[in-house]
Amino acid sequence: MIDLFELYFYEDCPYQDESAELLKLEGKGKMRIISRESGICACAGDLADYYERKGLKIRNYLRDGKAFEPEDSILEAEGDIKLLFRFWRVSQTFLTIMCAIATETASMVNAGRKVNPDFIIATSRKTHPGSRVFELKAVRAGGGDIHRNSLSDSIQISQNHLEVAGELGKLRAMKKIEIEPRNRDEAFKYVGMSDIMLLDHLSPKELREIGPELKKLNPKLELAVGGIKASMIPEYAPFVDIIVISAPYYANPLDFTTKIERI
Repeated sequence: MIDLFELYFYEDCPYQDESAELLKLEGKGKMRIISRESGICACAGDLADYYERKGLKIRNYLRDGKAFEPEDSILEAEGDIKLLFRFWRVSQTFLTIMCAIATETASMVNAGRKVNPDFIIATSRKTHPGSRVFELKAVRAGGGDIHRNSLSDSIQISQNHLEVAGELGKLRAMKKIEIEPRNRDEAFKYVGMSDIMLLDHLSPKELREIGPELKKLNPKLELAVGGIKASMIPEYAPFVDIIVISAPYYANPLDFTTKIERI
């Protein structure tokens, strides 16, 4: 198993911190990563675990899903001051990204559940390379779920699969079968073998019309939609069970700052 924090910190400081060496920094220090805006926390605990493995002492950190306000501390640590200077910038950047994902997910969930309390926001596999494990945790911290962790954990027969495989015969599997039909005719043809049907790029009006017909044929069917903008979630949520979206991964990082002091 790759230790991703080792990779992140090695990339930023492969040999030594030239600034700290020039200033001959020695002794103990304390560090606080502080938010300048409101949000939802994600992955501070993962960072805290890594700090402790490296001999730093964690004074405090916010748990996943915890709301914070301006001036709140996200993570506080103390220990070797050179190590704190080595870690602070990457740590701050990491947390601004993960907390932004959690915050954006929570906003989308809240917007959709005002019109459909039972719908699910599920994010896609379009994570940034090398960050998937943390980005998926951040989505869950914000109250969302995961459409697919990887190709290995679920079945989704996409439009490209249908193009290559041709006519589908009888399908049986231990996992749920999700089908993304290319048109209305395929939706009705494959409704009986689908546990989830992904109806991409349909309008709310079209979903309102086709959804009840499909569920009448297969009462256990869950309807999903993708390919929509986040601003349109309230328009789609009344007519589907799941909205598949990638937007939380690309949320603007939150505004954090870091304070380091000698002790």
